[in-house]
Amino acid sequence: MASDVDAWDSSIPKGRVTSCFDCCVGGIGYRTEFVGCSGSEEAKQAKVLWHINYAGQAMKDSFTVHDLPLNERPRERLLKLGSEALSAQEILALILGRGTRGESVIEISQKLVSRFGSLQGIVNASVEELTQTKGIGPAKAAQIKAALELSRRLEADVSEKPKPVLKSPDDVAAEVRSKLKGKKKEHFLVLCLDTRNRLLGSKLVSIGSLDTSIVHPREVFKEAVSSCAASVIFAHNHPSGDPEPSKEDIELTRRLAKAGEIIGIDVLDHIIVCDKSYLSLKARNLF
Repeated sequence: MASDVDAWDSSIPKGRVTSCFDCCVGGIGYRTEFVGCSGSEEAKQAKVLWHINYAGQAMKDSFTVHDLPLNERPRERLLKLGSEALSAQEILALILGRGTRGESVIEISQKLVSRFGSLQGIVNASVEELTQTKGIGPAKAAQIKAALELSRRLEADVSEKPKPVLKSPDDVAAEVRSKLKGKKKEHFLVLCLDTRNRLLGSKLVSIGSLDTSIVHPREVFKEAVSSCAASVIFAHNHPSGDPEPSKEDIELTRRLAKAGEIIGIDVLDHIIVCDKSYLSLKARNLF
């Protein structure tokens, strides 16, 4: 009887040893509530059930995508059906790669979508906010932000398209809104134009409240000079949703316009962009 008991993995709790009154040999009592001769068919079945119950509990502690049927795993579904067949949670699971002890990568992905409400909510979330979700550390948060940024850049890629012409505040707002939408801090952009108002490129100059210590003329016009721009347009967002310019916004714009006059680069406008509205300082005659 000892040999039957010892055959179990030492890490698995043993059944209690009893005595079988019918044949006077050792027996084993399992949590299946069977007590009897260890040589009987019932005892063998009890042993199997005990092992399944214990192994099942262990699986819950370390569930992974590999515990899913092969045809239900995100990677296999993508390879067979294409990426468009995957849910947002499955795509996030592929980006994250693996889960943690006690939670599969699918469960962590579902928590992310539930916590932030949508993919847009995840896009807008900071690394610090992402890491507040159990199972998401700095490394996984960085993976998410990098993948989403790659998607944003692909969407905004205009390398094979004609250069956009910015002739009005509407054109400028349409050009920068995707870059500024949903930002929780102020982002200041400089847009460089040629003599025909075609966009040569845009550059993020600063993040944070606009003041002279953060937005310096040297950094603002550095990109314009290097791209041989004839003129520039400034744009920044107001996370509050109110596009009305502050006193600091107006003073900074006037200071930059004077600096542009000195180096021969015209400042055409400064657009304040919110998610649903915008304001032109030039149209308000504020500089």
